[in-house]
Amino acid sequence: MSNHVSQRSRVNRRQFVKGATALGFMGGAGGFGLPFHAWAQGVPNEYDGSKFQLKAPEPNAKPGGVLKYGITSRPPHFDFHQSGTINSLGSQGCMFDNLVRRDPRDSGKTIIPDLAHSWEISKDNKTYTFLLRKDVQFHDGADFTSEDVKATFDRIAKPPQGISIPRSTLFAAVEVITAPDKYTVQFKLAEPRPTNFIMSAIASGWNGIVRKKTLEDNGYNLRRVVDIPGTGPFKSQRRVEAEVWVMEKNKNYWNKGLPYLDGIEFYHALPFSPELGSSLLSGRIDYARLLDPVSQRRVKATQGMSGTDFYQSVIQATWMNNKKKPLDDPRVRRAFHLVLDKPVLVDVVKDIAPMMVGGFIYPFSEFATPLPELSKRLGYQADPTAAVKEAKALMAAAGHAKGIGGLDYLVREIASFKLWSQAIQAMLQQTLNVQCNIRTAVESVWFDDVRTGKFDLAIGAIVSTLLDPSDYFNAWYSKSGPQNYSSWDNPKFNELLPQIDREVDAKKRLELIRQAEAIMEQDPPLLPVSWEKINDGWYNYVKGHRPQEYFGIYDVVRFDTFWLDK
Repeated sequence: MSNHVSQRSRVNRRQFVKGATALGFMGGAGGFGLPFHAWAQGVPNEYDGSKFQLKAPEPNAKPGGVLKYGITSRPPHFDFHQSGTINSLGSQGCMFDNLVRRDPRDSGKTIIPDLAHSWEISKDNKTYTFLLRKDVQFHDGADFTSEDVKATFDRIAKPPQGISIPRSTLFAAVEVITAPDKYTVQFKLAEPRPTNFIMSAIASGWNGIVRKKTLEDNGYNLRRVVDIPGTGPFKSQRRVEAEVWVMEKNKNYWNKGLPYLDGIEFYHALPFSPELGSSLLSGRIDYARLLDPVSQRRVKATQGMSGTDFYQSVIQATWMNNKKKPLDDPRVRRAFHLVLDKPVLVDVVKDIAPMMVGGFIYPFSEFATPLPELSKRLGYQADPTAAVKEAKALMAAAGHAKGIGGLDYLVREIASFKLWSQAIQAMLQQTLNVQCNIRTAVESVWFDDVRTGKFDLAIGAIVSTLLDPSDYFNAWYSKSGPQNYSSWDNPKFNELLPQIDREVDAKKRLELIRQAEAIMEQDPPLLPVSWEKINDGWYNYVKGHRPQEYFGIYDVVRFDTFWLDK
């Protein structure tokens, strides 16, 4: 690297962002200004929900009408079990039901009946028995039975060869799933797990029930099957690639009175794009998710419209390929983590995508590190001087005092990711003389290259089903994790993880989680950038939803309680 570049690197790293100022940390749990969220608090061991019926939050809901909904990018494929992106579930989720589900009216904190109307959990917390509804049919007219539940969860828990399901780690403790009779399903665990965790895992929207025959007919791979028969409130009518996915009401839906809508039209757009905002403000669509901040402000200022924001369980991060030099050295990875000015990275995209600074632990849960503690750590301090000094020392110890050149930085075709990659590129160059070559790719290529390790650095969104560390620790960071795209393999962490999974004492478990967090700070599996905030906007005639209560959960919306007051 030339001397003039080295001189330029001495310029304060925040100066490359015009007008950038040092930002304080934004809201979060544990002192972040946001409430704690522990999913499925107080799940009863025995529950008879045979008389339970979900309805809209409003008492005067009326049927009819088609909802025009603007949502993030179109699905990369149609097997939502295999998907690692919300793009699949966002438009497909309404086609399916779950065994049990999170209540969409209270941020998903309560587990309610779905295809199973009742359940019983054994005293040793090792056997979960679910009693199923008898009046349910798939969209193709086939009867729903326990064999469909078993086939679905067998595939999720223990995917067949060639099938990768990110959420399989949620069910690592499941020894066997049985169907004692046509309308009973049992999950038998090899060892106890926290009840709230297991029930929340089962209730995840990603675990929609598909027909056993559909799986068998397609070799247990549904990537190319557009019209997968579900039991959900809506079924696929037609799809126009890159334009619209039209759903129609399931007139034989088991939950009588639902859905209220006659249909839904899903219009796909890039997240936080001006096009999405203009579609809403012009009246082309009725509701939009992932609005850019400018459009959100216009929505809130427009009579007859409303908007809100909430955080979801998504981290924006940069993976580092641990199988490639020099990123196989923990000292290099730690140095990169230290010199990323996270408040500035949040500021860079503030007019495109709302974000907040965060680390390796979801800031919305009871497991979050309190702000006073987090803000004292190197890599999170408002003044980056000490962090940069430590990073340079680590690089020198690793034999890279003069810098590193030619790293392949894989970036998706999303505006915020492009801005971030450019900012991170500048930060690494200015502080450590590290050169990155940005390679922009469409979503399908990006996913293929990430999964096959064809990158040095890769920026993207990492999605978690739950806010419980046993979910995302196993999926992203364990040696065999299906979303461990960095190929991170830390023996101490791998030894600690089963203890976290098994510990049922809340205090002891939190101590173990803190130990794991400390390991990740010193030996980063990836570079956390920020936590994603969602902007929703809609016309006031769209009823039956309470997005202001959605918190850290993106998979509770099935549109069955939505209705139009027109």
